Amino acid sequence: KNDPAVRLFSIWEAIRGPIIAPPLRFAVYLCIGMSVMMFIERVYMAVVISCVKCLGKKRYTKYQLDKIKEALERNKKYPKVLVQIPMFNEKEVYKLSIGAACGLSWPSDKLVVQVLDDSTNELLKAMVELECKKWMEKGVNIKYETRNNRNGYKAGALRDGLKKHYVEDCEFVIIFDADFQPEEDFIWRTVPYLLENPELGLVQARWEFVNADECLMTRLQQMSLDYHFSVEQEVGSSTCSFFGFNGTAGIWRIKALHDAGGWKDRTTVEDMDLAVRASLKGWKFLFVGDLAVKNELPSTFKAYRYQQHRWSCGPANLFRKMFKEIITCEVINLPRIHILHFFF
Repeated sequence: KNDPAVRLFSIWEAIRGPIIAPPLRFAVYLCIGMSVMMFIERVYMAVVISCVKCLGKKRYTKYQLDKIKEALERNKKYPKVLVQIPMFNEKEVYKLSIGAACGLSWPSDKLVVQVLDDSTNELLKAMVELECKKWMEKGVNIKYETRNNRNGYKAGALRDGLKKHYVEDCEFVIIFDADFQPEEDFIWRTVPYLLENPELGLVQARWEFVNADECLMTRLQQMSLDYHFSVEQEVGSSTCSFFGFNGTAGIWRIKALHDAGGWKDRTTVEDMDLAVRASLKGWKFLFVGDLAVKNELPSTFKAYRYQQHRWSCGPANLFRKMFKEIITCEVINLPRIHILHFFF
C-alpha cells in the first residue's frame, strides 16, 4: 500500500473513467466527424469540377465579355479604377510591379496607380519614389504614398490609401502585391463583369508562378496552390458559394468594400476577414480561372514557414473573433454554413 507506483496506479484507475475518458471520447468523435466532413467535401468538389470540365461551362464564361467590352468602348463611359501596390522593403521586385501596373491598358484619365510604400530602408524608399516619378513623367497618373508608422501593416496601408482625396471618384480598386506582374489587359478582363453585375463585389484572378521550377519546395507549393485555384476556387465560384479573396490579383467594387466595413487589421489574414464580412452583407464573388497574374513563390524555408504560419494561425484567430457575428448575421442559413465550413 505504501508503494508510490501502486498509489499512482490507483489514482489513475480512479480518474481514468470519469475524468480522462469523456474528453478523449469527444475528441475522437470530433475527429471522425471532421474527417467525414472533409471526405464529403472532396467528393462534392470532385463531382462539381468534373461537371464543369465536361460541360465546359464555367461561371464566368456565361457572360458575353466581348459584347460588354464593345458596348463600353462605344459608350466611352469608363469607370475610374484605382490600382494599389502595397510594398515593404521590396528591393528585388519593385520596378517590375510598378512597371506592370503602369502598363495596364485603360484610359489614362480613368486610372490611378497608388504605390503604398511602408519600407523602413530610406535609400530604398528614395529608389521607389524615383521609379514612380519616371512613370509620372511618361504621363501615368501614379501616386507615391508613405506613412509615418506601420500601423495595421498591409491592411493599414490599404485602408489609408483609400482615404486619399483622389480616390473619392474611383469605382473599383485592384490590389497587387509587390511581386505580382499583371498582363496589360487585366482591367479589360475583369471590370466588365462588375459593370454587368451590380451584385458582384469581387472578381478574383488566379496566380501563375514564374519560379515554380526553382527547387522541390517551389514545385510542391505550385501543386498545392494550383489545386486551390483550379478546384477549390473554381467550385466555390461555379456554385455561387463563398470563396475567399486571395489578398492580391483581385478587383473589388469600392462600394462593397466600404459596405463590409473596410480593411481591418485585427488578424494577419485581412483578405479573408474582408471577404467574410462582404459575403455576410450579401455581395457575390466571381473567380476567373483563365486570367493569371505572374508572381513568385517563397523559395527559402524561412519565407515558406512564415507564410504558412500566417495562413494557418490567421484563420483560427479570425474564426474566434467572427464566430458570433457569423452566427447572428441576417443571411440565410446556407451561405452561413458555407462560411463556417470555409474556416475548416
